[in-house]
Amino acid sequence: MKNVEKIIINTDEKEMEKVNWTNAWSKKYPVLANYQNKVDIEYYQEEIRKLLDSLEEEYDYNKLDAMLVLKDILYHEWKDNK
Repeated sequence: MKNVEKIIINTDEKEMEKVNWTNAWSKKYPVLANYQNKVDIEYYQEEIRKLLDSLEEEYDYNKLDAMLVLKDILYHEWKDNK
């Protein structure tokens, strides 16, 4: 865990933006490589956008903070109900 934390801290935003995270994670989770052909992505994008906009407006978060909060809530929801 310390190695992961060190990498996160020492990697700047410009380098992080260059990474294709879907491609990287799909090596461990193959569903990420092909869900685009099955899932109604536009529907989920619209619903996620509503949640992000709500977090930005209600809590005065910027776009990045709203995404991070929503991602964390989603993770905890998944973890607590698996």
